[in-house]
Amino acid sequence: MIDLNELLPEVLKYHQTEIDAKSAKIEYISLPTIFMYKISMAQIFQNLIGNALKYSKTDTPPLIHVACTESESSYQFSVSDNGIGIHPDFHEKIFALFQRLHNKSEYSGTGLGLSIVQKILQNNKGKIWVESEENKGSTFYFTLPK
Repeated sequence: MIDLNELLPEVLKYHQTEIDAKSAKIEYISLPTIFMYKISMAQIFQNLIGNALKYSKTDTPPLIHVACTESESSYQFSVSDNGIGIHPDFHEKIFALFQRLHNKSEYSGTGLGLSIVQKILQNNKGKIWVESEENKGSTFYFTLPK
């Protein structure tokens, strides 16, 4: 059993240098305690929050909001940001292995993060998707069964 209110601060420590450098604000309240491998859940949050920080606007401090709604059979999480956003044509492509939307000189990375998150969720009978518009930020949603 993992209390996500305890796990998330641990994940944020990993990103603390970038959070401080960009004056980012990360908000979350009342996340559930779930049955899941801690390292898998940490990797999901690490990749999604890391991307929200990486793809932030240069002139606006990142604002990232993590939330969860609960149904009878599952949890639905969201990680929202006020970053550069993603054109709808690429909403599916970003989850493919080694897929990058930007030049490496513009944004670092390997194109593995979201495909790893998707694989972790699939292995746990969950799913992930994104809602986003260019210049208006992104919200990544993912589900996990109870």
